[in-house]
Amino acid sequence: MKNIEKTYEPSNVESRLYKKWCDNGYFHAEVDSKKEPYTIVIPPPNVTGQLHMGHALDETLQDILIRFKRMQGYNALWIPGTDHAGIATQIKVEEALRKEEGLTRYDLGREKFLERVWDWKKQYGDRIITQLKTLGSSCDWDRERFTMDEGCSKAVREVFVNLYDKGLIYRGNRIINWCPKCTTALSDAEVEYTEQDGNFWHIKYPVEGMTGRFITIATTRPETMLGDTAIAVNPEDERYMDIIGKNVIIPLVDRAIPIVGDEHADKDFGTGAVKITPAHDPNDFEVGQRHNLPIIKVMNDDATINKLGGKYEGMDRYEARKAIVADLEAGGYLVKIEPHAHNVGQCYRCGTTVEPLTSDQWFVKMAPLAKEAIRVVKEGEVKFVPDRFSKTYLNWMENVHDWCISRQLWWGHRIPAFYCQDCGCMTVSKTDIDKCPKCGGAVKQENDVLDTWFSSALWPFSTLGWPDKTPELEYFYPTATLVTGYDIIFFWVARMIFSGMEHMKEIPFKHVFIHGLVRDSQGRKMSKSLGNGVDPLEVIKEYGADALRFTLATGNAPGNDMRYYPERVEASRNFANKIWNAARFVLMNIDIEEISLPDAPKMEDKWILSRLNSTVKEVTDNLEKFELGIALQKLYDFVWDEFCDWYIELVKPRLYGTDDVSRKNAEKTLCYVLSNFLKLLHPFMPFVTEEIYCSLPVSDETIVTSSWPTYTDALSFPKEEAEMGAVCEAIKAIRNLRTSMNVPPSRKAAMYIVTKNPSLYEAGSVFFEKLAGAASVEVSDSDAIVPEGCVNAVAPGATIFMPTGELVDTEKERERLTKEKKRLEGEIARVEKMLSNEGFVSRAPQKLIDEEKAKGVKYKEMYEAVLESLAKLN
Repeated sequence: MKNIEKTYEPSNVESRLYKKWCDNGYFHAEVDSKKEPYTIVIPPPNVTGQLHMGHALDETLQDILIRFKRMQGYNALWIPGTDHAGIATQIKVEEALRKEEGLTRYDLGREKFLERVWDWKKQYGDRIITQLKTLGSSCDWDRERFTMDEGCSKAVREVFVNLYDKGLIYRGNRIINWCPKCTTALSDAEVEYTEQDGNFWHIKYPVEGMTGRFITIATTRPETMLGDTAIAVNPEDERYMDIIGKNVIIPLVDRAIPIVGDEHADKDFGTGAVKITPAHDPNDFEVGQRHNLPIIKVMNDDATINKLGGKYEGMDRYEARKAIVADLEAGGYLVKIEPHAHNVGQCYRCGTTVEPLTSDQWFVKMAPLAKEAIRVVKEGEVKFVPDRFSKTYLNWMENVHDWCISRQLWWGHRIPAFYCQDCGCMTVSKTDIDKCPKCGGAVKQENDVLDTWFSSALWPFSTLGWPDKTPELEYFYPTATLVTGYDIIFFWVARMIFSGMEHMKEIPFKHVFIHGLVRDSQGRKMSKSLGNGVDPLEVIKEYGADALRFTLATGNAPGNDMRYYPERVEASRNFANKIWNAARFVLMNIDIEEISLPDAPKMEDKWILSRLNSTVKEVTDNLEKFELGIALQKLYDFVWDEFCDWYIELVKPRLYGTDDVSRKNAEKTLCYVLSNFLKLLHPFMPFVTEEIYCSLPVSDETIVTSSWPTYTDALSFPKEEAEMGAVCEAIKAIRNLRTSMNVPPSRKAAMYIVTKNPSLYEAGSVFFEKLAGAASVEVSDSDAIVPEGCVNAVAPGATIFMPTGELVDTEKERERLTKEKKRLEGEIARVEKMLSNEGFVSRAPQKLIDEEKAKGVKYKEMYEAVLESLAKLN
C-alpha cells in the first residue's frame, strides 16, 4: 500500500501505465482450451487515417467490452489492424507526388508508384495505431494485421478463385456507378444520395413517317439523349398502341430509334413515355437487355462527351447539357422546363456526382450468397443491437444487386486473372503465372484491383490464419461481438456475414453492436467544411484519456447519434478527480494489510456494502445487454453520491474516534468498496483506476487481469439499506430546510424526531449531529416532545422539528424576508406590465419575450418560497 500524489495528472500516468500493460503482455491471448474465448476484431481504420471522434467512440466501446470480458475470466482477444483503403491511400500519394515533384502515377509507372505507396504506408501507417494506444485500447498488438499483408492477401486470392470457380464471380459489361474524379467504379454501397434541386426537361421526339406526331419525354439528364437507343411506352397505354414498333428521330442527333412496349414505362406518370439509354441508366440497361437494344456509351471516364457525341465531343457533361438544351430550344424540341428536386448519387470518397455508365467490370453474384446471410439474421444466429437495424440489414440483403468489385486503381489487391497474349485465354489463379496453361504463351495480369471492402469482408477469419486451419482460427472463431457504426452496415457488416457463411460455413460474430455518429453540440455532423471537428488527441492532452472515454460512454445509447459538449469532458475530468480525492482520503486513513470484509459491520457499512452489491449486479446486467451508457450512469451515481458524498462522511467519526474495533471495520469497508468499484469502473476509465488500485493492499499486479466483482446474497442487506436510506433522506430534508432559511452551516440546533420507528433514528443520531447540524437529538413516537415555535422537515416515516430561534434570529430573518417579498412583488409587476404591453410584444424579438416570461415564472416561484418561509416564522 502506498500514498498517491495530491492531484491526479493524467499526463504523468497514462503513457507509463500503457507501457507497463504492453510490456507485461496483459492484452495478449493464446489458445487455451480451459478458458472460454471472447473475440472482437477491430473495424480496421484506414492506413491514411488520423484518430477522429468516430474512431474514439468506436474503440472506446470495444475496449469497454473487451476489458469487461477479460476481467470476467474469458480468454479475451481484441485483434487490431489497418485497412489499405484503396482509393483514399492512392489519392493521398498522388497528391503528394503532384505537389512535391510535379509528377503523376503514370510518369512513374505501376511498379515504381506502388513502391512509393508502400513507403508512404511505412511512414504514416503506424500513426493511427499509436493514437489508438493513446486512447487506452487494450488490443493484442502481437496480432496486428494489415489488409494487404501476406496472410490477408493469400485469403483474398483463395476467396476470389473459389467464387470464380463456382460461377459466383464473373466479368461482364454492365451498368455501374462511375466516379469521374476518382476515375473508378463504385459499388452501390459506396454511393451516397442527397436531395438536390434540378429540372425535368420535357423534350419532344418526332415519330418517323408521321408528320406532326411527337412523343414527349421528361429527363433530368438531357446530355444522355446522345446515347438513346429506344423510347419505351407501356404496352397497355392506349395512347401509344398504334405506334409501338415504329421509330422516333432523336432531336439534334437525327438517328432513328424504335418505340418499344415495356412495363418499365408507367402510363400514369407524366406522358407515359421514357427515353431508354442503356449505357447510362441502370433501369434503362435492364430494358435494353429485354429488347436486345444496342448500348451507346457517349461519355469518357472523366465525364466528358466522347466522339459519339458529335459536335458536343470534348465538352464536360454539364457544359454539354447547357449546349444541348439551348439547341433543343432553338430547334423547337424543348416543350418546357419543370423544377424538380431529386436524389443525386455522389461518390462517398470525394463527393463528385456519380455517372451511371456501362463498363467491363468484375462482379460478385449476390443472390446465392445472400440466402444464408438473410437466414442467420432472421433466425437470430446473428443479433443486431438494437434490433431495429436487423430490418435495415434485411431490406438491403433482400434487394441486393450484384456487387461490382473491380476498381480502376493501382493500390490494392490486383485481380488474379491472367490474359494470354497469344490465344486470348483467361486464367484465374491463386498464384501468379507467367505462361498460358493452354498454349504456353506469355500472359498479362488484369490491371484492375479489388474493392477495398472485398478484403475487409474476410477480416474475422483472415486475421486468424484462414485459409490455413490454424489453432487460433479453430479456437477464436466465430468472434463474439462486432462493434461498428450504422453507416457501414452495407459496406462491411453484410459482406462479412455472407463471407463467413460461404467460406467458413459459420457466422462471423454473434452480436452486431451498432452505435451512432458523434455530432457537434448543435447536432451537426463533424466535418472539415464546417470546421466543427474536434481532435480527440487534443482533448486527451488537456483532460486525459479517461475523461474522453467517460464522456463518449455516458453519451452512448445503442444505435443513436450523440452530441459532443466540451463541458461534459470537463465534468468527466472532475469525476476522475473526485475518485482520486476519495481514494487519497481512504489511503491516508487506513492501516490494513489486505482487502477483506469487515468482521462486525455497522448499519452504514451494511448499507454501502449492499448498495455496492446491487450496483455490481445491475452494472453487469447492463454490460451484458450492451447498455454501456446506463451502466456508467449507475456507477457514477454510486461513486459520487453514495460512496463519496455519504459513506465517507458517515464513517469519519469512526476513523477519528477511539473505538479501535469500529475504526478497523470502517477501514475494511472503505477499502473493500473502493477496490471493487474501481474494478467496475476500469473498463470505462482504465488509467485512473489502475493507478489507484495498485496503491491499495491488493495481491494483483494489475487491475487489468483482476477478477470482476460478482453479486452475492451474503452482501444483500435490504433492511439496513432501507434504514440507512431513511436516515439519509431525513438528513437531506433537514439540509434543504436549513438552506431555504439561510441558516449558516456552523449554527447548531436541537432536533426532535417524531417517528413510528424510534430505534432506527436513535441509531442514526450520530449522523444527525455530524451531517445535519444537530446540537442534540431526541426521538419519540409522540409529538409531545416537540416544544412550541418549531419549524419542521418531513422525511419518509419521520418528521424532524427544530426550534426556529435556534436556527435564525427571528426578527432579523422576518425583516429580510419582508424586504425580499416587496422586491419580488415589484419584479412580478414589472414583468406582467411589460408582457401585457402590445407594443412590446409585437416589436420585441421572440428571444427577449421568452426571457421575460422565464423571469416571471422564476420570480413567482421565489415569491411562493418567501411566503412559505414567513409562515414558518409566525
